[in-house]
Amino acid sequence: MPKLDLDSIERRIGSVYPGRLNAAMDGRSSLRLGDAGGLSQFGVNLVRLEPGAKSSLRHYHMEQDEFVMVTEGALVLVDDQGEHPMGPGDCATFPAGDPNGHQFVNRTDAPATFLVVGTRTPTETAYYSDMDMMVKQDASGFAFTRKDGSPLTADQIGDDNE
Repeated sequence: MPKLDLDSIERRIGSVYPGRLNAAMDGRSSLRLGDAGGLSQFGVNLVRLEPGAKSSLRHYHMEQDEFVMVTEGALVLVDDQGEHPMGPGDCATFPAGDPNGHQFVNRTDAPATFLVVGTRTPTETAYYSDMDMMVKQDASGFAFTRKDGSPLTADQIGDDNE
């Protein structure tokens, strides 16, 4: 099995969220380890959160399982049951279809990292717990809408061009 050279993998900054929602992910970056290694059946990402950063908006997946393990630093898992401190070696699982919206937040003054392993499916739908938004993903990319499928408004995403 080939060893991955982490220094040669492109670091992705931010998120795919539309408008001002992308700015909410300042301080988040990731390495797509599964892609770099040629994996096709599941994804593996190493996510880094700078102090004050969060992993995502609180969300849950309908078709994809997610497994997370903190590898460095201290994070807080925020889900429907509250807040849960997590440190190196702590793990969390998010089964597909479980409507437990989750995110990780770095409330310390040092960077933190976590490994994410998730199912790859041809399509995916995710819902956002704290706002009227869903995302559908397929081979053509991501489509963000309200939960009923209607377009997001400029007020929701802070984009005057919507």
